[in-house]
Amino acid sequence: MALADRFLTLGRDVHSGEVLARGGDPEAHSILERSGFVPVVRLHETYHWLPVGLDETEEKRLATRAVARLCAEKYGVDTDDDFDTETREPHYLPLGSSVAHLAERIREATTSDEVADALTELTASHDGVLIALGEVLAATAAFSQVLGHPPDRHIAKRLHYLAEHRLAVLWSDLAHIRNDLADRHQDHPQRRACTAEVGPDEREASAVCACPPPRLTTTPAAAPAPPAPAHPRR
Repeated sequence: MALADRFLTLGRDVHSGEVLARGGDPEAHSILERSGFVPVVRLHETYHWLPVGLDETEEKRLATRAVARLCAEKYGVDTDDDFDTETREPHYLPLGSSVAHLAERIREATTSDEVADALTELTASHDGVLIALGEVLAATAAFSQVLGHPPDRHIAKRLHYLAEHRLAVLWSDLAHIRNDLADRHQDHPQRRACTAEVGPDEREASAVCACPPPRLTTTPAAAPAPPAPAHPRR
């Protein structure tokens, strides 16, 4: 991310009276959204605003909290005096970070068993991530069903469809892949765990492990340009 993405403006718009936040990188956007802001995506810009229908006291509370969280993460925030305080609220790692850690485990895995273990966290039939996600969709559908507005029943049906047809297919495919990897017991052809032990046939006495040296990739130097033709003498 560019250095400019570490800076944001957050304040009340002089024309509309809305509390708006502009700028920032994806992490800053996540902090804003977890502080009550709503993303607005337009053709030529993306920004965040506080939801409609809030009174001024609640707007101030949410905006002040967002500024405190952003500043705690070392973002530069140009904000209104009403929202600028000395408070620095820590931003804890969200639940999604735990799920993203599974990707890191898979990137570093040396065997198919390790990948299967990571995927099990997603596909476990009782308390896996995808099962829990299905419960979230069902609970949101039940909530929407009773709100009473015309679109709410459609939203509930859509959520049930996503849980039963889209999410179920994703769970089934990943579970099949997980089970296949669990049966293979295969090493990754380009990764292996380092035991920090030197084999008996190692020729270099200075070696501290038997791992082969890393291959250095260098960009070949460009061939020199041919000399310019000499001008004929007069």
